[in-house]
Amino acid sequence: MADIVVVDVGRYGFVMLKYYMPPHGFEENATFTDSRILFKALWQEWIDMKLYLMAKGTPLIDKGYQSVFENLPKEKQSELIRRKVDFAIIAEIAL
Repeated sequence: MADIVVVDVGRYGFVMLKYYMPPHGFEENATFTDSRILFKALWQEWIDMKLYLMAKGTPLIDKGYQSVFENLPKEKQSELIRRKVDFAIIAEIAL
C-alpha cells in the first residue's frame, strides 16, 4: 500500500524513498550503507503494514503494532516470522 522505492546509488549505498505525493515527490528518504540495516528497515515497513491491515477496524489499532502482534494467534505470529526468514534467504542476508 505504501509507495517505497529503494535505489542503488553505487558506492554511496542505497536510498529508500517513501510515500510518493505528486507533484512534489517522495515525502521521506533514508540512506543506508549497510544492507542488513536496509533489510531491517524494509522488514519493519512490511510487518507494520501487515499488522495495520490486520488490526484496521478493530480496537487493537489504537494499541500499537507490538500489541497487535502479541494478540495474534501463535500460528499467525509464527507465519509472519517465517516470512522474515524467507525474505532474508531471498536477499541473501544472514539473520
